[in-house]
Amino acid sequence: MRMKPRNFSASLLSHKLSGAWGRWAVIGVPLAFLLMFFLLPFLVVLKISVSEMVNVDFNPLISWTEGVLQLKLRFANYLFIAEDDLYFKTYLSSLKFAAVTTLICLFIAYPFAYFLARSPADRRPALLMLVMLPFWTSFLLRVYAWKMLLADNGVFNNTALWLGLMDEPLKMMNTPFSLVLGMVYTYVPFMILPLYANLVKMDLSLLEAALDLGATPWQAFWRITVPLSRSGILAGSMLVFIPCVGEFVIPELLGGPQTLMIGRVLWDEFFSNNDWPMAASVAVVMILLIIVPLALFNKYQAESTQGGRA
Repeated sequence: MRMKPRNFSASLLSHKLSGAWGRWAVIGVPLAFLLMFFLLPFLVVLKISVSEMVNVDFNPLISWTEGVLQLKLRFANYLFIAEDDLYFKTYLSSLKFAAVTTLICLFIAYPFAYFLARSPADRRPALLMLVMLPFWTSFLLRVYAWKMLLADNGVFNNTALWLGLMDEPLKMMNTPFSLVLGMVYTYVPFMILPLYANLVKMDLSLLEAALDLGATPWQAFWRITVPLSRSGILAGSMLVFIPCVGEFVIPELLGGPQTLMIGRVLWDEFFSNNDWPMAASVAVVMILLIIVPLALFNKYQAESTQGGRA
């Protein structure tokens, strides 16, 4: 009888240890993944950006010469980025096109996600399949298909000419219109899915209560549905805005030279100019521009979580 408390204490201690190990595993695995596939590559790019390139090699940042430890950091590339208007205009253009694409995706995705969340439960899997169906086809093939549709002698222009809607082809390819159209088509599913996941969990009794209190359907939508779906809006906006800033394939294939974006500048610096430190500096600045909206999003999420608990 006296051994039972000891056995109970040992089992309780074992349970606590296993629970602590499980919590550390849940936290440690994603953290190790981020360290290995984000932080370490970023540190490598940061090192290259402050290094001096000689032929195809980089001078070491830290050297030991005659008992003197030397640290050589080259910030000339960052100063050049700050002084050259081309990079400023390119960053601004990338942010502008990413913001326009995000807004258009939001206006397209919100009604579809709302309809999807309010549709009968047995129809939702089929509608979700329609949203994810484009992912079954290669990204490059879908972008090339838009080239065939938007070309001067493409499907749209030839059809309009045949119907007599216009006398000469419209210039749609290699314009800001084709660039934004291609990015909206590519990234609109990334806006629909977070919005749907948020709207489908909303308590519909709140809308019924608002209508019973005299609110119109439009007022109930703006005062209840939209505020409650704010986290989905922010999550979808981040999923669209961040990859659009550094997009390269769509501007290269659909945008043309007058829609220069930072992804094209990176490609030119890396492979055309073979200036890896300069390209790495451009990449570091671009990452810093992306981290700012991410930090704001995380701050909002933390405040929303604390407000919900309170």
